[in-house]
Amino acid sequence: MPKAWDDYLEKNKDRFLNEMLDLLRIPSVSAKSEHKDDMQKCAELVKQRLLDAGCDKAEVMQTDGHPVVYGEKIVDASKPTVLIYGHYDVQPVEPLELWHSGPFEPVIKDGKVFARGSADDKGQFYMHIKALEMMVRTKTMSTNIKFLIEGEEEVGSPNLGRFVEENKDLLKADVILISDSAMLSMETPSLDIGVRGLSYIEVEVTGPNRDLHSGTYGGAVANPITVLAKMIADCFDKKNHVTIPGFYDDVTAPTKEEKRLLKKAPFNEQEYKDELGIKELWGEKGFTTSERTGIRPTLEVNGFWGGYQGEGAKTVLPSKATAKISARLVPNQSSKKMTELLLDYFRSVAPPAVTVTAFEHHGGEPYITPVDSKGYQAASKAVKKTFGKAPIPVRGGGSIPICSILERELGVKIVFMGFGLDNDNLHSPNEKYNIENYYRGIETIPYFHKFFAGS
Repeated sequence: MPKAWDDYLEKNKDRFLNEMLDLLRIPSVSAKSEHKDDMQKCAELVKQRLLDAGCDKAEVMQTDGHPVVYGEKIVDASKPTVLIYGHYDVQPVEPLELWHSGPFEPVIKDGKVFARGSADDKGQFYMHIKALEMMVRTKTMSTNIKFLIEGEEEVGSPNLGRFVEENKDLLKADVILISDSAMLSMETPSLDIGVRGLSYIEVEVTGPNRDLHSGTYGGAVANPITVLAKMIADCFDKKNHVTIPGFYDDVTAPTKEEKRLLKKAPFNEQEYKDELGIKELWGEKGFTTSERTGIRPTLEVNGFWGGYQGEGAKTVLPSKATAKISARLVPNQSSKKMTELLLDYFRSVAPPAVTVTAFEHHGGEPYITPVDSKGYQAASKAVKKTFGKAPIPVRGGGSIPICSILERELGVKIVFMGFGLDNDNLHSPNEKYNIENYYRGIETIPYFHKFFAGS
């Protein structure tokens, strides 16, 4: 690391960390309308931090939903331009009782920051703001840098596509860099070469027009919970293969080279089980755990409820049952096609004794980035520079809904350079982000710009 960068990072480490903690204290939950003011507050703070870091301009730009924060530092029109994408919104925190500390009251323990949004994605996008500051203050800018930090990623980015379409000139760049993913470990660094797509639906089954006495009516009236549970259970066979007709139709097999690289990624099954507190792994037969979480599509129930859920007992036959269901998609699968497939399936398999209402929440397309692209090669060299070894290319299991739209509208490739870990409890209680990873990200990002510029 150039001495100027090393000295600046060392001198400002505490401030860099405290500034990130300030962001984490804002409950910017995009899914809940009660946090609308918090979303605006968080956007304004991001804007100010961009200006403080050295951006020539930064602004909060309104959409039909939560605002977007845009910032830029243009040093030379002849230099390449890197667009940084991130999101300041976070997932809901429930179940609150499982948190060891307040989700918006950051706690540092064992070298980790525990708070909602620490790894997904406030801590990760903020690395780029501090890397910009470091390059500006040390006069070592090698690219122009633009920032696109949105507030609706966790609800499917419903308004960002239109924003990008209407602001193509503003967002014009040569590559898009995203830190909203994980690496295998600090000992075995990796770079995601893609993310899975997403189809998210909700299914409601209604039986009688009111909750009924389960003794008086049980055995004569269909129980919506039982019906919905059976509908979901029938989606899988004994090999945990999804049985919905057409579910796998568009799935393409990974290349031999990708499979070879995937096998290079170290995986300790016992450590994996111990960390999760489970006795056995579960999934589609015939595939490894790494394949199931990267190159195969999945179907999961994200929420299920109905009937009495209060303290004690209440013997009712419920009127309704509801489930939230998501599918993770792999390259060549379409979220629109999958959503229609899922909705049609649940509407068609219900028995006539109940009524089904099913609708889409949001979706997004899968995305793959080529390992021979200039951007990926720059990221690989940057990681090798600071970690001492070349990163392994892997497919990420999560989804970033806007990726395919960004490439389509802006005509450039996306590079994923995440510094989180798979066990950072994303979307779960006690989300955390290792402070070492945070600093290593700030250390590595300037090298990406240097190598992408060809210097």
